[in-house]
Amino acid sequence: MRADELRGKGGELSLLHPRAVFPQDRVLGWVGKMAALRDAEDERGSRSMKDKAKINLRKYDVGNKFSHLPLAKASVLMPLMVKDGKLHVLFTVRSMKLRRSPGEVCFPGGKSEPTDRDEIATALREAKEEVGLYPEQVEVICRLVPGIDKVGSLVTPVVGFIEDTFQARPNPDEVSDVFLVPLEYFIDPLKYMTLPYKRADGVASWLHSFVYDDPERKTSLRIWGLTAHFAVFLALVIFEKKPTFAIQYDFDNLISSSEKSFMEQYMSLYQGRSSKL
Repeated sequence: MRADELRGKGGELSLLHPRAVFPQDRVLGWVGKMAALRDAEDERGSRSMKDKAKINLRKYDVGNKFSHLPLAKASVLMPLMVKDGKLHVLFTVRSMKLRRSPGEVCFPGGKSEPTDRDEIATALREAKEEVGLYPEQVEVICRLVPGIDKVGSLVTPVVGFIEDTFQARPNPDEVSDVFLVPLEYFIDPLKYMTLPYKRADGVASWLHSFVYDDPERKTSLRIWGLTAHFAVFLALVIFEKKPTFAIQYDFDNLISSSEKSFMEQYMSLYQGRSSKL
C-alpha cells in the first residue's frame, strides 16, 4: 500500500484502506454478538454466585429441628436476589398504620396460622400478603436457626432466591416501602453500632444496629434488632468471612455455637416462665 493511500483527509495518516467499507448489518451483528457474550457471562456469574450460596445455606438448614418448642410461632422470608453482580436481600418498612413497631425495617413475615403446614408456608403466605411475592416466585433453600422476639415468639428465618425482575406490590395496610441492601453490608458496614437491650428472658444483652443509605431513594434506613441479627447470620453463612464487628458466635464453629446460643436463650426464657406458674 502506497503512503498516499494511508493518508486520509487533511493529510492525516489512516490505517484503514480508503476503499474499506463495513456493511451496517455486519457492524450490528458484531455489536449484537458482543452484547450476547456479555449477557451470557453475567448469567454464568449469577448462577455461580447463587450456586455457591445455596451450597453454604444448605449446610446450615435446621429443617424442623426446633419446631417442637412450646412457643408461639412466627416466620420471616429472607428473599435473596443477584443484582448488578452482587447478592442483595429484600426488606420492608412496616406501615405506620400498624400498632406494633410501625415504621421499622423488617423482613416479610408474621405469625403462624392453623392452616400453615410449617414455617416455610407461613413465610411464603406472609410474603404474598405483604409484598405480592407469590410462592411459585420463590426458590426456598433452607430454614436457619430461629430467634426469639421481644414478646417471646419463636421466629424462624426462611431463605429463598427470587428473580431480580420481581416488582413488589406493597400492601399499604402492612408495608409502606420495599428496598434492597447488598448482603455484604452486613459483614462490612459503613454505619454500625451496638445497642443494649433486655431479652425476652430478662437477661441484659446487646444487638446489632445498621444504618444503610439507600442510593435510589436518597434516604437512610435503620436495620436493627432481630432483623439485623438474621441478616448478619445470613451473610456469615454465605460469605464465610469474619465481620468487621463483634458477633455472639464462634466464627470457626458457626453451626454449633449459633444453636447453642439460641438454646441458652430459649432455656432461660422457658425456665423463667415455668418458675412463674
